Amino acid sequence: MATVESVSYKDLRRGIKKAKRDLVFNLILYVLLILFAVVTLYPFIHLLACSFNEGIDSVKGKIHFFPRKFSTENYETIFSKNYILAAIRITLLRTIIGTLTSLFASALLSFILSRKSFLFKRSLSLFWIFTMYASAGIIPTMVLFRRMHLHENFWVYIIPGMVSVFNVMVMRTYMRKIPDSLEESAMLEGAGYMTVFTKIISPLCKPVYAATALFVATYHWNSWFDTLLYNRMSVHYSTLQYELREMFYYYQYPQAARYMQRLPVPFALLSAAAVIAMLPLLVAYPFVQRYFVSGLSIEGIKDCD
Repeated sequence: MATVESVSYKDLRRGIKKAKRDLVFNLILYVLLILFAVVTLYPFIHLLACSFNEGIDSVKGKIHFFPRKFSTENYETIFSKNYILAAIRITLLRTIIGTLTSLFASALLSFILSRKSFLFKRSLSLFWIFTMYASAGIIPTMVLFRRMHLHENFWVYIIPGMVSVFNVMVMRTYMRKIPDSLEESAMLEGAGYMTVFTKIISPLCKPVYAATALFVATYHWNSWFDTLLYNRMSVHYSTLQYELREMFYYYQYPQAARYMQRLPVPFALLSAAAVIAMLPLLVAYPFVQRYFVSGLSIEGIKDCD
């Protein structure tokens, strides 16, 4: 073990210089990370500050990190409107039902395609992958949905997006990593395919299920274009993001608001609506994030060739 007496003066100076360089590097790194965090968080902080600022006072601008005149009138105004509450309810129902049905359908289809004994797995996979790059277009899709009586209907949000080819391919690749020994052992004990899927495969696929559920829930929560296409004339099936889009349109074009006999939307009210629209995903993301880095870990199993 080296002591102070055994270290030469030159080595000691070299170690001090290295420590100073590391300290300078760490300081620069911390400063850059803090600046990056501020730049990333500033839009949300600015939006939050404007949402809690008095509506008339917010017209003056120059609100950055804190509200100039604190007030909750913007949130009170939003939650006092029945069509906003109805849009929130439809968005919640769409997100919950759409995520659960899509996750179950995609997982079940991925399980079928990942089985080696399934004869048509290659041809069906190529057929579904082809649909990712070729689409019939908006007009034929609208005609098809109208013929299926999905126009001005809540289920237009659920049924068309129940199976996503991308999610199926991701789940199928993940399920292929699971050793066949587990399925073979369960089959020897008398388990069927549904038992294997629910009791063995699904518990091991929690990470990919959680990631897929977050992606699907984000899609359903943020979607507004399908509302514009299929439920624009039906107030009962309007979604929160579509109402936010309408508010932004009337904020950007006040003359259109007057033409439609609606009041122009102040930026403070628009900020409050935007905060309400993004808050659920911000709350849910930390609980699902840990599944993104967790992998499949199975010990004590050896496959024999």
